[in-house]
Amino acid sequence: MRYGLLLLSALLLSALPGFYATAHGKESLLVFAGAASKPPTEEAAKAFEKKTGVKVDLVFGGSGFVLSQMMLAKKGDIYFPGSSDFMEIAKKKGAVVAETEQKVVYLVQAINVQKGNPKGILNLRDLARPGVRVAIANPEGVCVGLYAVETIEKEFSAAEKAAFKRNLVNYTESCEKTATAISLKMVDAVIGWSVFQHWDPERIETIPLKKSEISRIGYISVAISSFSNNKARGQQFIDFLLSEEGKAIYGKYHYFMSPEEASAWIGATKPVGGEYVLPADWRPK
Repeated sequence: MRYGLLLLSALLLSALPGFYATAHGKESLLVFAGAASKPPTEEAAKAFEKKTGVKVDLVFGGSGFVLSQMMLAKKGDIYFPGSSDFMEIAKKKGAVVAETEQKVVYLVQAINVQKGNPKGILNLRDLARPGVRVAIANPEGVCVGLYAVETIEKEFSAAEKAAFKRNLVNYTESCEKTATAISLKMVDAVIGWSVFQHWDPERIETIPLKKSEISRIGYISVAISSFSNNKARGQQFIDFLLSEEGKAIYGKYHYFMSPEEASAWIGATKPVGGEYVLPADWRPK
């Protein structure tokens, strides 16, 4: 079913061969982006259009899922996933121009709960308590879900992992939907990113993980798609994201602008980026 939806969306994109070059009566770029950066990236796209006149069309979703869309459609100017894991996959598959990759911001895992923390969740093991409703993002295609599994596998015993899985309400389809699950009180907690609180501060609260529980710092990098017919404009957009104006937009949402800033929030120095292979028993059936 998921592959069928991806194929359908790719076919819809393919059916419009000149659309993204001249959409809206002006030059435009097509960006396939992981939803881990959605609020500031939407703002950055508008600022870029105001500055250059170039419209930025954004396709958001789980980083792995939008990569599949881009590759099936053979369209797109920019790939902007939510973690290094999926950028490495894109590079191995030749979907991006590897030498154009640039790191934009950094992310740290955290537990996100409803404002006021009505369930009194204080640590990772509280997510395995009876009666706690939990969600994580689909780890097959969403970066924050992959990080969640990595942490659970490292920290929990077999019994704790089984209890945690019993509390799982569902797998969400993107970072945006993971945060929304808390905002709409669909679950009591998610394993998300610390920035989720700043997406919706009226309804989301962050509980930091212990520094020993965090294996690595995530980063969001960007690269020009191998399918782009407008690589010069794509590079211009990347340059804007890395400019002081672009960085200020992400900083406003409390993304970390350097590994050192992320390490200071954690209280320890951690590896940056890397890849994690999803264990078979976490793949959705």
